Amino acid sequence: MGRDFIDLWNLDPEEAWYIVRRIAKVKGGEEEIGRPLEGKNIALLFTKPSTRTRVSFEVAINQLGGNCFFLQENQLQLSRGEDVKDTSRTLSRYLDGIIIRTSSHSWLEEFARWSSIPVINALTDKSHPCQILSDVFTLYEKFGEEVKNIKIAYLGDGNNVCNTWLVGAGLFGLNLFVATPEDYGPDSYYLQAGLDLSNFTGGNVYLTTNPEEAVRDADVVYTDVWFSMGQERDPEKLESLRKFQVSDELLSKAKESVLVMHCLPANKGEEITEEVFEKFADFIFTQAENRLHTQKVLLEFLFTQR
Repeated sequence: MGRDFIDLWNLDPEEAWYIVRRIAKVKGGEEEIGRPLEGKNIALLFTKPSTRTRVSFEVAINQLGGNCFFLQENQLQLSRGEDVKDTSRTLSRYLDGIIIRTSSHSWLEEFARWSSIPVINALTDKSHPCQILSDVFTLYEKFGEEVKNIKIAYLGDGNNVCNTWLVGAGLFGLNLFVATPEDYGPDSYYLQAGLDLSNFTGGNVYLTTNPEEAVRDADVVYTDVWFSMGQERDPEKLESLRKFQVSDELLSKAKESVLVMHCLPANKGEEITEEVFEKFADFIFTQAENRLHTQKVLLEFLFTQR
């Protein structure tokens, strides 16, 4: 029993809103979550470094009564060339669920195809659904049901976080302005998914290459590192992204009450200035804290829904 969570579109809008509203009640102490993972063995299979994702999932699994195992690819037979489908079928015989953080999204999809237990995406090169689910909750916690009426601006590289924000805006019916350099935009497949979902939910997804247009009158400005884990620091890309830095000057175009978000780790001095980061540090670290609350409710949902 249980469900995969590979991309945000594995949830329908009603389910996604149920999860976000339940996180608020559980975090606020209005509702109990119990121990739905009692007696279950859940593994984290990671090929990439992690702080927030790993620790929040390990703590969440423990608090929900489960047993957590941390596996690194270089310590498994995968590192010696074992087929992903063979590893998947083997681990399915031992475990009740697996959370994977890896480079290749297609690798994760192949693993899930052969798995008979729930597979959760903890980050790939294309998608980071747990992060954006948590970020939407952070905004819901701040703005309540009015979150659908605020302007959210994403600035920087069209990476996995950007891709998933496009889907998240569509899924939750939010207003998202994405500003990236022309040559470093988001994946067209995720953009189309966001647009298609927006038609259903009433969300709005806009793309621009002008950061000032995206930030103008924004309620929230969101950024992420310009070079993802494992990417080479391309000087041409760095130069293209300089005008997308979240600085006091750029934020002056936003609402006076603007909030800044960053999924961390931050490369201060590149995508965000240190001054801006510290000014909004409390909100950014609340955003990080909310990964734990989100993981708990997501795990409860995935392992108790048929």
